[in-house]
Amino acid sequence: MGQLTRRQLLLGGGALLGAGAMPGLIGSAAGADLPRPGHVIRAGTNENPWGPSRVALRAILNGVDYSNQYGGGGVREPFARLMSELNDVPVDHLTIGTGSGEILKMGGMLASMESGSVVCADPTYQDLVRYAGRAGAEIIRVPVDEHLHIDLEAMASAIRRDTRLVYLVNPNNPIPAIIEKNALRDFVVEISKDRMVFVDEAYFEFVEDPDYGTMLDLIREGRKNIIVTRTASKIHGLAGLRVGFGHAHPDLISEINNRKTGQMNVLGLVAAYASYQDREFQDFTLRMNKESLAIVEGMFDELGLRYVKSNANFCFFENNRDVREYNSVMLQHGIMSGRPFPPMTMWSRVSMAKPDEMRYFVQTYRNLYG
Repeated sequence: MGQLTRRQLLLGGGALLGAGAMPGLIGSAAGADLPRPGHVIRAGTNENPWGPSRVALRAILNGVDYSNQYGGGGVREPFARLMSELNDVPVDHLTIGTGSGEILKMGGMLASMESGSVVCADPTYQDLVRYAGRAGAEIIRVPVDEHLHIDLEAMASAIRRDTRLVYLVNPNNPIPAIIEKNALRDFVVEISKDRMVFVDEAYFEFVEDPDYGTMLDLIREGRKNIIVTRTASKIHGLAGLRVGFGHAHPDLISEINNRKTGQMNVLGLVAAYASYQDREFQDFTLRMNKESLAIVEGMFDELGLRYVKSNANFCFFENNRDVREYNSVMLQHGIMSGRPFPPMTMWSRVSMAKPDEMRYFVQTYRNLYG
């Protein structure tokens, strides 16, 4: 990869912990109250609380010397090839963005270039639909079903002749539920015959449910009108460095690339290139996330709170109080919780911080509302 070699990027060995590996709270005796931490617990933004891996940090350090170069310092093409290898999708089926958010907005732009509508679940992640709405598209929001799952039948029924794009987030956000893989595949194949289908897979690394499946197979088959996005922001802890990518048919990739406005940076690219090869850190993040989820979901079970079993790095539970008031109270106790997600304003999203931080969250919630 030119001046930056794979050995340079991976120099320093496996990542036992991330950059933020210091425990959030340390060493309370069993049964003793946990002290309030000296920082605000970021349980509202679905970030990786451990930060980038040590391997990624070493890659950033090695890449600084090339940050004077346009075009990502010669790292963009090696990163594209790596993504192609890892996902078994040809390089010409790939676009790299400044976070997957840029590609989401390109989907919104393409959908709004002709007057028409965009169909999405409600609630769901808003970047694409917000951008499309501001650009003039009509947004058709389809409520989730009684189990808080995305209702594919209702979404199909909501599609109109002027619908340009159907947007699906899988796992969904703020509701960490999945769409059953066979039903989703059939839906995407059918709907994409006449219009674009955009599948956002930002949290796919966290899913263990065998009923889940990526839609990349459809891209491999050469099907058109389908976009699948991924991101380095979540499991890799690179949210602030903005690296994301999307897969689609080369014709659609070309259309997206011709309209993108962002520019990749060498530090984000070298960090992502190293982190995607650092399986040890990814496994560590998954273990810690599962531990944090068990702590929080265990409290939901004990208190009898309704919640959706998580397939991501966050929970969504029925709080039985207005989320704005709840967030204000929690912040007074050093915990930042998820923003409101209308129309479900009596529900709350809580992102997984480190296990000890989530124990403090549970302790605080019990003291206030248990």
